[in-house]
Amino acid sequence: MATLHLLSHSPFADGRLASCLHLLGADDALLLSGDAVYALQNATTQRQALELMPDNIALFALEEDIVARGLGDLPERLQQVDYPGFVELCCRYARTNAWL
Repeated sequence: MATLHLLSHSPFADGRLASCLHLLGADDALLLSGDAVYALQNATTQRQALELMPDNIALFALEEDIVARGLGDLPERLQQVDYPGFVELCCRYARTNAWL
């Protein structure tokens, strides 16, 4: 069963992103929201880790949070979603795991 992993905390505050990446399974997905979108910043180890994820793991981020933080030059594999898209993702995956 594929899982949608939800991460909203800054990747620079603790090890949640690294733990999450370690536990991602085949066909899982990762949705970044809130301060977690800072992991998309260029020239960071967090961005590099996201770019090295296997192709069968989808990477999503809330568009509103990317815009609010002024992020640009995003990874090609990233799919930006709005709030209705977020809801659709929660319905698409069999399980969701919020990294609180």
